[in-house]
Amino acid sequence: MTSSNEIVHNGLFIGGVWRAGGAGEFDVLDPADGSVVAAIADGNEADGTAAVDAAVEALPGWAATAPRERSELLRRTYELMLRDREELAALISAENGKALADARAEVTYAAEFFRWFAEEGVRTAGDYGVAPAGGTRTVVTHKPVGVAALVTPWNFPAAMATRKLAPALAAGCTTVLKPASETPLTTLAVVRLMVEAGLPAGVVNVVPTKRSGPLVSTWLSDPRVRKISFTGSTEVGRTLLRQASDRVLNASMELGGNAPFVVTDDADLELAVEAAMVAKFRGAGQACTAANRFYVHAAVADEFAERFGNAVEKLSVGSAAQGHDIGPLISARAVEEVGSLVERAVAGGARVSHRAATPDDAGFYYAPTVLVDVAPDADVVTQEIFGPVAPIVTWTDEEQMLRLVNDTEMGLAAYVVSGELGRALRISERIDAGMVGINRGLVSDPSAPFGGMKQSGLGREGARAGLEEFLETQYFTIQWPH
Repeated sequence: MTSSNEIVHNGLFIGGVWRAGGAGEFDVLDPADGSVVAAIADGNEADGTAAVDAAVEALPGWAATAPRERSELLRRTYELMLRDREELAALISAENGKALADARAEVTYAAEFFRWFAEEGVRTAGDYGVAPAGGTRTVVTHKPVGVAALVTPWNFPAAMATRKLAPALAAGCTTVLKPASETPLTTLAVVRLMVEAGLPAGVVNVVPTKRSGPLVSTWLSDPRVRKISFTGSTEVGRTLLRQASDRVLNASMELGGNAPFVVTDDADLELAVEAAMVAKFRGAGQACTAANRFYVHAAVADEFAERFGNAVEKLSVGSAAQGHDIGPLISARAVEEVGSLVERAVAGGARVSHRAATPDDAGFYYAPTVLVDVAPDADVVTQEIFGPVAPIVTWTDEEQMLRLVNDTEMGLAAYVVSGELGRALRISERIDAGMVGINRGLVSDPSAPFGGMKQSGLGREGARAGLEEFLETQYFTIQWPH
């Protein structure tokens, strides 16, 4: 990338061509001040069908491309993303609002999916066996599932796109992608880098739109689309699954979270606070893996709250462009929803023990806040906050604490900080969550199977499992000569 005009490309990308949208244009706003970052082409259902047309046309050639050649494209894209890391980070901050440090970390993380699946995509898996009854041999192989529809959220505009694109392309699928209307610019920038890396026309098609429902429904009802991979809320995921069931469509769903953060009485509190700051406040708490509710042993609860609260009060809140630690939330509505949860918690007896200062700017800011004396059944505990608020619930009985931890429809991520590793593992094994961070505040890694239990989703992204989500298993039974 050599200029901002190359980064902020405002067209749909269909069949290797940048084009206008059938529904006109829409504005992308900077949540730090509400200003317009760029006008983006707005796709409609006809554009969605055109994207599928292009993906179908490209599928035979891409599926037949040697795994090594597909791998090299992904590897080159990884290198280009690192080359343009600062420009991409600035773009993420502009349309998403997250702090530049968080945005830079996201670019590195997002790029790693291209490197990981560049390596994993050439490791062909299969099997060979003898039928128990004798007389035949079985050969098991895999083939790409076909055209894959990818739907990504606004909170990680680079990583959520690459976490789907990389395995899909490594598997030999072609794709149609709808980025979140709040943050489409980053996705378009990544696709431009893929084109620079040698992306064939039609393999990746991107249709931003303000009317997500009709576009995605068009894809789900198209018999040529054989896969849906969605990251977003559980509510929307349920709707998409109902539509996908009509065609028995292959579906991967990474949905909502309500991550518990458990601190035991023997925990290293300095380590606990360090992990809590990352788990709670990365991206202003706007992550499905964010620590949502803190269960702290009563013996250390006051000291933890004081140390944690002091760290929270030191957070600098403001525009990412000015180098602050915490940026704005994504919208005015998000601020209202987070504020309502806190107000209801306080009305129910909770107390704001610590809070950071917020600027007087026009942006969508909410002060990082620590709540104590929180009831276990308060809405701020039982609902996903998606903001920089940390409610603390105290406990003394481990069994009762675990019942509270698991008393939720969600089961994506969890965190446990304990002085004794054996105790941490024992607690972690009893938590109904797909991922548990032990003595650390991060759970995501391209080499690990990201995903949840219960209503937090279906399938996994990352690791070998992420590639398998885009593959169909096929076997040949061979009559064997005596």
